[in-house]
Amino acid sequence: MEAALYLIPVTLGNTSHSQVLPAYNATIVCQIRHFVVENVRSARRFLRSIDRDFPIDDCVFFEMGKHADERLFSQYLQPLRDGLPVGVISEAGCPAVADPGSAVVGIAHRQGLRVIPLVGPSSMIMAVMSSGFNGQSFAFNGYLPVDSSSRVRRIKALESRAWNENQTQLFIEAPYRNQKMLQSLLSTLRPATRLCVAAGITTEQEYIHTSTVAEWKRRQLPSLDDVPAIFLIAR
Repeated sequence: MEAALYLIPVTLGNTSHSQVLPAYNATIVCQIRHFVVENVRSARRFLRSIDRDFPIDDCVFFEMGKHADERLFSQYLQPLRDGLPVGVISEAGCPAVADPGSAVVGIAHRQGLRVIPLVGPSSMIMAVMSSGFNGQSFAFNGYLPVDSSSRVRRIKALESRAWNENQTQLFIEAPYRNQKMLQSLLSTLRPATRLCVAAGITTEQEYIHTSTVAEWKRRQLPSLDDVPAIFLIAR
């Protein structure tokens, strides 16, 4: 097997990996014993879902979560420098996209190490696909400010870009604040601005709907509590 940094996508929720991941991924993953992961527990669970007999006890896990020391990330790639494959696993979706794995990938490139992305679900791309918005020019803006006045200013700035540049604007929120975000959007955006809510993509809770803000205000709003969601706005 080629020694490389393999970027390993996982499911976006409680979905069978066979529904969203190609069988080829499993053949690669099952040959790797060194993993850089966002969360060890979820990574172990994912590996068991790929193969119930996966030799977890033979594996080494390097954690890159929010409390990890990025100064150690280069050390995580030592097995790769020694000629062994290393995998990168996020908690959900594609690693290195809105994910600390990007720092590890950047180190690999700077050190001239091979990087190989595997195919898998990306909630951001799937949200753009299903929104009906401009798919040739779009921007992911991560989390918006928590402070209400700062959030309103940010929403208005993104709306201006959507209208002036015809660029789709994407952003996310912590699931427990999704409902508050939706209310902020409906009270801040212009009536003619189009809003898409794409929640629980690929899971049983999947909800995807696009309407103008004026139309959203006339419909019953979805319950988005504790469901990962992406919000998109467009002119």
